[in-house]
Amino acid sequence: MALSQTAVQNLLDSLAFDTNGLVAAIAQRHDTGEVLMLAWMSAEAVRETLETGQVTYWSRSRRALWRKGETSGHRQTLRWIRIDCDGDALLLGVEQIGAACHTNRPNCFFREVRNDGLIEISAPIED
Repeated sequence: MALSQTAVQNLLDSLAFDTNGLVAAIAQRHDTGEVLMLAWMSAEAVRETLETGQVTYWSRSRRALWRKGETSGHRQTLRWIRIDCDGDALLLGVEQIGAACHTNRPNCFFREVRNDGLIEISAPIED
């Protein structure tokens, strides 16, 4: 996804980053609409994602950029990006290679609330 520097800056200027300098980012399969995960992006992560086409997040626990798939190989390639009405959330249409979740599941939403508690509805992907 090649955008001009002006387009990148216009997007960054439109975002309402929180007090920690972050904005919520929801990753969704670009072709099926499956919601994969929720993560956080800093301005630097947004810029790197747009410049490289490989999705980069901000790891709140490590306090560093987190290049999705850098160690696991389970990469996300950006297909499109949308901004919500308030500018405080991004929706990323991605091509997902491998598992999206660090638990090696297809997505991070693998537990469903039912009357008898939380039920796992998705098993880890076998490599």
